[in-house]
Amino acid sequence: MKKGYWVVAYRSVSDEAALQEYGKLAIPAIQAGGGKALIRTADAIEPRESGLKQRIVVMQFESFEKAVATYNSAAYQAALKVLGSAAERDLRIVEGVD
Repeated sequence: MKKGYWVVAYRSVSDEAALQEYGKLAIPAIQAGGGKALIRTADAIEPRESGLKQRIVVMQFESFEKAVATYNSAAYQAALKVLGSAAERDLRIVEGVD
């Protein structure tokens, strides 16, 4: 079964405190869905080509279906409400190649 991933690029963060509160809810919700962090950084980034130096997060799940279900879960949706408009993000849920 192919793994599922959340790939998140933060374009901007206007409220770091809200982002921290979001994390307190989001991480347990993601773990409950079987997700684990592969990448969470805002520091060690070396953009290339048309890339931007922005915070990047990659979460891995057992399957694409688990990744989608975790995003749609009540626990993760509660975390998103806390985040509100504190960050502009590009989040994609994708299926891995193996």
